[in-house]
Amino acid sequence: MRFGMGYGAWTGGPRADGEGRGRPGHEGHGRHGHGHGRGGPGGRRRLFDGGELKLVMLKLIADAPRHGYDLIREIEGLTGGGYAPSPGVVYPTLSMLDEMGLIEEQQSEGAKKRFAASDEGRAHLAENAVVVDGLFARLAAVGAESERTDGAPIRRAMGNLRHVLQHRLMREDVNEDTLHEVAALLDEAAQKIERLK
Repeated sequence: MRFGMGYGAWTGGPRADGEGRGRPGHEGHGRHGHGHGRGGPGGRRRLFDGGELKLVMLKLIADAPRHGYDLIREIEGLTGGGYAPSPGVVYPTLSMLDEMGLIEEQQSEGAKKRFAASDEGRAHLAENAVVVDGLFARLAAVGAESERTDGAPIRRAMGNLRHVLQHRLMREDVNEDTLHEVAALLDEAAQKIERLK
């Protein structure tokens, strides 16, 4: 059945991203893993369950026809870089929305498939307007947190550290003692930051 599902039908059962319910955990790789928030080893915390992400994507597609990369970029922009779903979640979700009749593929140049919301999809958004508003408020909150905790000076310093580490550790004369010294310096810096008031 394509339509007539309430919001609970979207979120019941196992999560599409494989994560159990509850507070977001940490996972990911770099800036483009699934549902990543800052925290963990270079990853980001998961922000939505599968049903919630469907609604977010459907709303963005209803606002303007989009393809998968557009959705990733738009969601990341809404959160100030604090959250970005991975292609491995976005594209299967697009296929699911298409199969449910909530979006329709449009003609587009190149290999990227661009989708627009169907009448059915717009009706579903209207049914779940309160939920959708809450989800976008959550995105805005992540963006505000990202702005507070990832200001320009921190980004500059982190970028500098990354550059120095890559340059130093790629040298041929790097040995195990050097690695331990670098790790000790990083641990010391982390401890000092943790003690800041």
